[in-house]
Amino acid sequence: MESLTARQQQVLSFIEQQQREKGLPPTTREIQAHFGFRSQTAAMNHLRGLAKKGAIEKSPGKARAAVVPRPVRENRIPFLGSIPAGLAVEATAETDEALELDLRLFGQGSPRGVFALRVRGDSMIGAQIADGDLVIIQQKPPRAGDIVAALIDGEVTLKRYVLVGGKPRLAAENPRYPDLIPAASLQVQGVMIGLIRRR
Repeated sequence: MESLTARQQQVLSFIEQQQREKGLPPTTREIQAHFGFRSQTAAMNHLRGLAKKGAIEKSPGKARAAVVPRPVRENRIPFLGSIPAGLAVEATAETDEALELDLRLFGQGSPRGVFALRVRGDSMIGAQIADGDLVIIQQKPPRAGDIVAALIDGEVTLKRYVLVGGKPRLAAENPRYPDLIPAASLQVQGVMIGLIRRR
């Protein structure tokens, strides 16, 4: 499924909520009222967009929004323990735990190469990543500016991947922490694609 815009995700969540609570998807008029759209046409356009991206299925001849949401496809992703958002520390062993997530929320259709880590520390607070949050990581090459889980000189950390003079380094989002410059090696384990706040 193609990734959804923020508004499309909100509309989809509302449809799924109504389906769970009432056993029926909302009408286009209910969608219009819920989101404050000026006309039913706006609601219908969002439904067309969701159908085109494969998030819902059209059900011709039915009055209730003419859609039937597909079942939420939850995926299990490995939870690999904690990652420091502070100074880099030695990597810890993986756990056998897993998380059930609807990866569509993070623009992913498959759990392949996706894992979760619990943040420890406050070096990324400027990027709204706090101690105790869960970060969702996908294994893929980083681009400058990405937040990454990285192994730097044998130690693991969560930082922003930056290039200075064409050379990579890891930058904190808290002025109390210095940039980390690799002395020997820098290996990016994955790029952050989502965040789940600590409650």
